[in-house]
Order: sequence, then structure tokens, then C-alpha cells
Amino acid sequence: MKKILLCSLALFAGASHATNGINLIGFGAESTLMAGADIAVARDTSALNTNPAGLTQIHNKHFDTYGSLLRITDLSHEDQFGNDRHASNLYTGLGGMGYAQKLETIACTVGAGLFAQGGSGGVFENLNTAFGTQDDYSGLFAVGKLTGGIGCEVNNKWSVGGSFGLVYAQAEQKIFADTSAPPTFAGIEIEDASSLRTSFKLGIQYRATPRLTLAATYTGKTELPLTDGELKLNMTGAGLGVVKYDDVSLKGLALPEEIGVGAAYQMNDKLLLSLKLNWINWSDAMKKTELRATDPSIAGLADINSTSTMNWDNQLVFATGMAYQYNDKLTLYAGYNYGKNPIPKEHTNPVVAGIFDHHLTFGGSYKYNSQWTLFGGIEYDFRKKVEYTNPELPFGNDAQLRNEAVWLHLMVSRQW
Repeated sequence: MKKILLCSLALFAGASHATNGINLIGFGAESTLMAGADIAVARDTSALNTNPAGLTQIHNKHFDTYGSLLRITDLSHEDQFGNDRHASNLYTGLGGMGYAQKLETIACTVGAGLFAQGGSGGVFENLNTAFGTQDDYSGLFAVGKLTGGIGCEVNNKWSVGGSFGLVYAQAEQKIFADTSAPPTFAGIEIEDASSLRTSFKLGIQYRATPRLTLAATYTGKTELPLTDGELKLNMTGAGLGVVKYDDVSLKGLALPEEIGVGAAYQMNDKLLLSLKLNWINWSDAMKKTELRATDPSIAGLADINSTSTMNWDNQLVFATGMAYQYNDKLTLYAGYNYGKNPIPKEHTNPVVAGIFDHHLTFGGSYKYNSQWTLFGGIEYDFRKKVEYTNPELPFGNDAQLRNEAVWLHLMVSRQW
């Protein structure tokens, strides 16, 4: 049963280049096409992952399935060794789905869903190294969530809700794995490190007037200690070949605590405006990572213990979105999301490329009939460049990271 659960979560945890740090800006098409200004709207099954109080707006049975295709247009690394290399992993696919149903006996709606939660990743091939070789530098970190939730109407103004889930994370990394330059450097490859932990989100919605809805959410921190991995250490330069460590853990990564507030205002029969302000506690979630590798294939070799500094800054994300009902079938969406890059320059890493500040979204939905609605749209993550020197990475001084991306978002909804 556990293997089935992990396989299901892994399908929705494809490595992504998330956009508010390692978080995606939204979940499902409507949430994303309003640039994440969603907690006061939250009217489809993505409410499980945005504001579970919004589930009360589902008055029947509702199913959503969505997919997103990421096209990296400029994820590039430049350094003093003559590198100006674009990442080779140009495309990433993500997905999710949810089902919700109103209960007959009480004023509550329950649901369950699978969501690609976020992550980061980059694969840079044949970089010139400081050791006179050409080698690969890569890292992939992906997070998926299986969650169930409930939203209940307290009265005609207040709704409350909560969602509780399992978060699965997996990671792999190569740091010039084919290079060995004793005594200063030995290439490393880490595989199959993963984590399974619980999570929760709480939310409220308050219908202040028939046109104005206010909302707030709280998301708890989810620590993601990665264990059960394998590490290969290239010690061929010392005559030991590639040494395999069978017990590897990487601690220090987490999904952060978040506090969000928002408002949605129905300007008229056609135009809905929405705002969200979200505080993300990265400084507690991303302090440092601790790598420990034991049980080497050559008896007598020392265990590996190393730390890497992150010291991310907290992030305040502002999102605004609109939904314009053009006619009975067609609704148009647009949104803007801003969150200052939380990664300090001195701790920038080209494979943790969540450095974006600005995001723009637009799209639409078409109601095919009373049961089926189709959504589609585009997200553009504005080009961002960071000049940095990270003394813990083998790139010397004056390195540069550039990132720019375009997303295609699609969703199919059915209600009955």
C-alpha cells in the first residue's frame, strides 16, 4: 500500500522551477490564471490547496484535473571558467486533480486531491571546471501532495475549513560526478533520497456583503528530511575508484509556514476582482542543509558530514487577479504576482532557480454545457538575472544565474 501511495505522489511531483521560492504561484487553472489571488475566490477543488473554506461554494459534485507545461526560455549559468551554458532540461510537466462533494446532512463539503506542490531543478551539462575537466552539474527537487479536506458553513456569512495531507519529496544531485582532483575535490552523485511527511492548512472566508468576500489562511511548516538515498564519491584520483555510500540523508529542507489574507469584490455581474497578500516564512524553512553519508563500500573510509548554507529571506507575495464573464459561456482571466527573490546572492545556486520576482498570467474558460468547463492560459515569469559569489560552490567569483520561463496551463472541470 505504501509503495502505491508513493508512486501516486511521485507522478505529481515532477521537478519544477517554482516561482515564489520553491512554491508555485497557484494550483489549478483558475487559481493560477488569477496569479495566485485565490484565497477569497477558491471555488473549485483547488480550494483544498488554497483555502479549504472555499469548498463550501461547491454545492454538488465537482471534479477537476489540470496539467501545466513549463518551457524554460533562459535558465543559464555563467562563471569565470568560460561557461555560459543553458540548462538542458527545457520542459517540465506538472499536474493535479481533485474531487469534492457536498454532504447531505450538514452544511459541509468534503474533498480529496493530488497536487504538484513545487520544487526546483536544473541540469547543466559539460561545464568547464576549476580542475581542468568538463562535467555536469545538476540538482532536481520535487514535491507532491495528497490531501483531504472539509469546508463548513457556520452561517450565511462565515465559512471555515481545513485540509490535511501527505507530502512526498524526492531529490537527486550531481556535482561534477566524473571529476576527481585529490586532495581538494571529489565528484559527488546523490540518488533516490526521499521524504514523506504530514501537512495541514486552515482557512476562513467571510462574506462581508453580497459583493465583498474577505479571507485568511494559515499553512503549517512541513519539514522534509530526505533519507534512504545513495551517494557515489569519485575518488579515482586517489586510486580508490568510485566509492558508494549506502545510507544517505539530507536534512534542512522544508515547505514553509505561510499566512495569507485576501479579498474578492464582485464589481458588477461580469467583473470579479481579487487580491492576496501572503507572508512566507522562508527564513525558518531554508536555513542550511546537512548531508550525512555512511556505510561506504570500502571499509575504513570516514563518513561524510557536510553543511550548506541557505539563509533565505522571508517573502511577502502580492497577487491581484480578475475574472471577467464575457457571456454565459466565456470567462476571461488575468493576474499579476510579485514576490521579491528570497534567495540571498551569496547563497545562490543555479539548480535552485526560484529567483523570479514578477509573474503575469492571462487566459480563459469555456463552459461547454452545464457539466463541462474547459480552462486554458499562459503564465510568464519575467527574466531575472543574479550576479553572485557563493564560496560553497565550485564556480569561483562573479558567477551569474539567469532565468525566464513560460507556462501553459490547462484544466477540465466537471460538475453534476
